[in-house]
Amino acid sequence: MRAPVLPQRMRAVLQRRADWLPALRRVALYGLALAAGTAVLQWLDYQRLVRAHSDDIYVFLIAAAFLGLGVAVGVRLMRPAPPLPPEGNIQAQAGLGISAREMAVLRELAAGRSNKEIALALDISPNTVKTHVARVFEKLDARRRTDAVNRARTLGLVP
Repeated sequence: MRAPVLPQRMRAVLQRRADWLPALRRVALYGLALAAGTAVLQWLDYQRLVRAHSDDIYVFLIAAAFLGLGVAVGVRLMRPAPPLPPEGNIQAQAGLGISAREMAVLRELAAGRSNKEIALALDISPNTVKTHVARVFEKLDARRRTDAVNRARTLGLVP
């Protein structure tokens, strides 16, 4: 069986491509040589830079290490306290003998509400609120609302 005969046009295209291959190889080799030369020059420049500024590089590395250490310690120290459960510190509440209604009044006090606002929110009379506030003051050993709220926050009764 005979090999297929290529048309004249196809032979011409293949011949033109064959003429370009040696030139393409030369260009590729020249490009690789330039890239290698550039890499060597960059490496030599880097070596000179490192030798000339080695002290600065060491200072930078030490400063970066201390910066990372400071951030890590700061994150740990400044982490917010875990939130209290909605009912507060149950042990302190039981130890002081504060009832559930007194706790509700104390939460409203901590929110900065007046006796009338507390009475409306809890659906009790203002006189009952006064009674609960007086009992909370007595149990927390406080004379003013701010003292009671600060003491309750210290004990973990209110956020």
